[in-house]
Amino acid sequence: MKALLSTAPGGPETLALTDLPTPEPGRGEVRVAVKAVGINYPDTLIIEDRYQFRPPRPFAPGAELAGVVEAVGEGVTSPAVGDRVIAVPGWGALAEQVIIRADQTLPLPGSMSFEEGAALLMTYGTSYYALKNRAGLKAGESLLVLGAAGGVGAAAVELGKASGARVIAAVSSEDKLAFARELGANDGLIYPAGDLDRAAQKTLSEDFKRLSGGDGFDVVYDAVGGAYAEPALRALGWEGRYLVVGFPAGIPSIPLNLALLKSVQIMGVFWGAHIAREPQAHAENVSELMRLHAEGRIRPRISETWPLHQAGEAITALGDRRAMGKLVVTL
Repeated sequence: MKALLSTAPGGPETLALTDLPTPEPGRGEVRVAVKAVGINYPDTLIIEDRYQFRPPRPFAPGAELAGVVEAVGEGVTSPAVGDRVIAVPGWGALAEQVIIRADQTLPLPGSMSFEEGAALLMTYGTSYYALKNRAGLKAGESLLVLGAAGGVGAAAVELGKASGARVIAAVSSEDKLAFARELGANDGLIYPAGDLDRAAQKTLSEDFKRLSGGDGFDVVYDAVGGAYAEPALRALGWEGRYLVVGFPAGIPSIPLNLALLKSVQIMGVFWGAHIAREPQAHAENVSELMRLHAEGRIRPRISETWPLHQAGEAITALGDRRAMGKLVVTL
């Protein structure tokens, strides 16, 4: 089989398409013939040793996949050979075959394509955990989404609308704003690119507040960080909730007096740890996401697909923040 391997820390250009023996599943494991792999921001970090997890090399990036079970190990009764499944192994998915624990797989509904299945769990799982379990977003509340055209941001827009919230999208370009409106955003703005000085941050915060309706947002979903974080935090209303999701623009320094003045909560969102620590709550969330998809209330937007040998280019496009919705590698 072929796999795209990271053999040393570095960018996507360091990944090498390599021939490996076809792996055999052990007890409690299955071998999945990979059909599609969702590309996510952690893929840009893990190959540079900048992610929370550092797998031993060589390893293949690729955190989520959809495929078909082609072999099962001892003791496995479900899934069976031939079953369509999705899974989030964390890494290793950019390969023609992968070994996964049987209990890590989920059935892929017949109504969902492999590409959609590979684009669902990480973005919608992260955003649903953030909005439901962390922020407790309720119908009628206001939600500001930074990076609203990216994978997790687009999912947050859709899930915010499905929750009955008023959703404001913050993005970096006109085409991304149009995309966010297509997802259901009630309104939005284009924030300036690059480093923001204090005057630019103040202006941005005032723009956020204006779009909130004047009283500030109930929830901010920040998948961007950097110089955009403080203006968004200042735009929160009384007892608002600020969700820390990611930092593609850099890790911000937050003046904690801002949290005190409005009694706001700053909440970290670590979906991977949530899965391990609260498996029952995760299973309930996945079931609810499948229901929302079946009802047509959420739908992964796949903007581009790539073959396995060009997966590094997909990771580059994501790291450069050019993507709208999800990028998927197909095999």
